Amino acid sequence: MQKKNHKVVMLGTGLIGTFYTMCIQQSRSNDHVHTVYSRTGERAQKFAADWNIPHYTTDMIEAINDPEADLVVIGLPNHMHLEIVEAAARAGKGILCTKPLGRNAAEAKQMLDIVEKAGVFHGYLEDLAYTPKTLKATKSIRNGAIGRVTWARSREAHPGPHSDWFWDIKQAGGGAILDIGCHCIEISRNFIGKDVRPLEVICWADTLVKPIEAEDNAIGIVKYANGAIGQFEVSWSYRGGLDIRDEVDGTEGTIRLDHFLRAGMEMFTAVGEGEYIAEKAELNTGWLFAVGDELNALGYNHMFADMFNSMDKGQLPMESFYDGYIVNAIMDACYKSAKSKQWESVEIEDWRGSNEMQGKIQIREFDESHLLIKEELLPDGRKKIILKHKQSGRISERVM
Repeated sequence: MQKKNHKVVMLGTGLIGTFYTMCIQQSRSNDHVHTVYSRTGERAQKFAADWNIPHYTTDMIEAINDPEADLVVIGLPNHMHLEIVEAAARAGKGILCTKPLGRNAAEAKQMLDIVEKAGVFHGYLEDLAYTPKTLKATKSIRNGAIGRVTWARSREAHPGPHSDWFWDIKQAGGGAILDIGCHCIEISRNFIGKDVRPLEVICWADTLVKPIEAEDNAIGIVKYANGAIGQFEVSWSYRGGLDIRDEVDGTEGTIRLDHFLRAGMEMFTAVGEGEYIAEKAELNTGWLFAVGDELNALGYNHMFADMFNSMDKGQLPMESFYDGYIVNAIMDACYKSAKSKQWESVEIEDWRGSNEMQGKIQIREFDESHLLIKEELLPDGRKKIILKHKQSGRISERVM
């Protein structure tokens, strides 16, 4: 594969635009941000100077139509995604969009249809699906290390988003579910298998702390066609930093991941050091969970490498607009369930995966008459076997 020189239009200079720019400017030397857009000239000029970007503007359409650029990266509020995708597709540019793709599945489907009709490259910037730990865990699962996945649990919690628009339900489209539940849902899909259809959802959501219309806490369970369960927990009122954890249970093993708070570096300081510690860190004194390489730990480096490499190869990346659409469809069902207080179906207009239903329980035979339920080693070294008689169904135990 021959690497190409991609010139990028960066739309947005907030936290996510900064992370994206840092990653692009510091990774593959033959790709760089060529034009940056910000709402204010002062911010655009400073951002361009800080990151050695040749051009800056406060005119979004002018930025998108940069004749030298071949890729537009969207790091702007949710309510702007659709209009930007329309403009970038008209310009024939490849498009990478931050999460969530849309405020709902209908918006996301519109964007998917637009890029596919225009024939332009598209990628869904779901960084947490690309963390080194997540990629390793997914590979281990595919290699059969934990058997058939039965349960995937993903948690993200922090004190709340960093910009005002997140807190406005009209601009954002929702609260904690839409903002960070999208991460958890897509992580579970990667563990369970993105070819497996999500069937139904039950969800609790409430506004417990913040004076807003949207939910600031939620828990959801997604049932998949193979019998697996994807569980998410999200909070905008968690105190203590950014808590990102995943767990995957299978018939033959378990994988646990901690991405941020307990990632291997802890520091105590009584005086602080006056510098940025980590995303969503509330304090700069006391016990701190410093992150050695935040971009790498949160998956940004691997994500952009996949996006650029896939664009070079003329193929879709691991996370495309289609994935963003499926996540939006699941979140729509979550919001519906949170209101109805019951299970709600996941409505997918364009399902492209498998239609196979319930997975088979892996039955292990102990002998001609019994099935093995469980075996364990006792403290005194003996082995206990729990059995089920094939004909009578009677449960019994034997100590070997």
